[in-house]
Amino acid sequence: MSDLVPASGTVHWIGTGLSTGSGLAGLCETAARVRVWHRTEERAAEALDRLALTGRAEPRAYALPALTADLAPGDVVVSMLPAPEHAGILAACVSRGAHFACSSYVSDAVLEQVPAARAAGVVVLTESGLDPGIDHLFAHSLVARARDAIGAGTAASYRLTSYCGGIPSVPNDFRYRFSWAPLGVLNALRSPARYIEDGAETVAARPWEATRRHVVDGEAFEVYPNRDSVPFVEQYGMPDAWRPRTFVRGTLRLEGWLRAWEAVFEELKGGDDDRIAALARELAAAYPTTDADRDRVVLAVSLDVEGPAGRSWSGAYLLDLVGDEEESAMARCVSRTLALGVGHILDGSLPPGLNRAAETAARSEQWLRELALDGLEFTLRVDA
Repeated sequence: MSDLVPASGTVHWIGTGLSTGSGLAGLCETAARVRVWHRTEERAAEALDRLALTGRAEPRAYALPALTADLAPGDVVVSMLPAPEHAGILAACVSRGAHFACSSYVSDAVLEQVPAARAAGVVVLTESGLDPGIDHLFAHSLVARARDAIGAGTAASYRLTSYCGGIPSVPNDFRYRFSWAPLGVLNALRSPARYIEDGAETVAARPWEATRRHVVDGEAFEVYPNRDSVPFVEQYGMPDAWRPRTFVRGTLRLEGWLRAWEAVFEELKGGDDDRIAALARELAAAYPTTDADRDRVVLAVSLDVEGPAGRSWSGAYLLDLVGDEEESAMARCVSRTLALGVGHILDGSLPPGLNRAAETAARSEQWLRELALDGLEFTLRVDA
């Protein structure tokens, strides 16, 4: 492994959409210099004004060549752009010796560049938002606690569920509030989901058709599997001696969502890409987010382990936050977690190559402590 390129202290934050919040303000306090990039310099300045950061960060007009020319070794680039944009930005970072951070899942296009980044001494931080991000922290913490209680070499069975959702704080007829791009929401529903149920791998071609009722802290929600849960069995360090009965990472919605979205599902079944893009625009217009709206984020991660002779362990994390007039709950969770990760790039504690929000139980506990100190509230329940 090559030596880590020392952080320069300069952070480039690209994009100021729905997930940008007080985490950016925190970086303006800790980084030596912050540059915020938007479609135009004027739009960047407007975003800084909206976030009360005028004078604390420099507005820039984003274009990849302009960003590349502005990068110096050790700079940190934070991409809040859609995931397909990340590979090009990362390539620029590797060529200039700059570090890269985002909250998105690792794509194949990003993975292909990880060896070059590692060889160049560049940190690639991914999956460091809410989901993915805080959910990883919760899961690693629970698995470590269960391993200590049951024993990693002890034959046992387990059930792990991780459900996250951005929902309206006051339920509406649509049973949803768009906290990220509508097209992204629809495309996620069009992607098959793989997970473990009743001890066997299961695939839901249409994830919403696997929706079920799920009670969290006495409140009923609807949940469905999302993406591919199976690789996270290894990523979360589940002991080989433990057999999964259930392992699913998925999405949480308000009770009544499945019925409220019936017309949307019919479109998803037969619509092509153009029609789905048009549907996303129609839904955005029909259900606009206003300044008076308050979002709610619910993230519930639980692990139940049954060992021999009646030995069992159960633990659960719950994050349940409502946005306020200053910041949405989604922006708070995503931006503060991502800013925490950027802070660890700046202090040199992350190694070159691929990093996620949590790779070890020790790092998970550290990040959870730091998020709690930063005002992010969550609870842990353990029944041994």
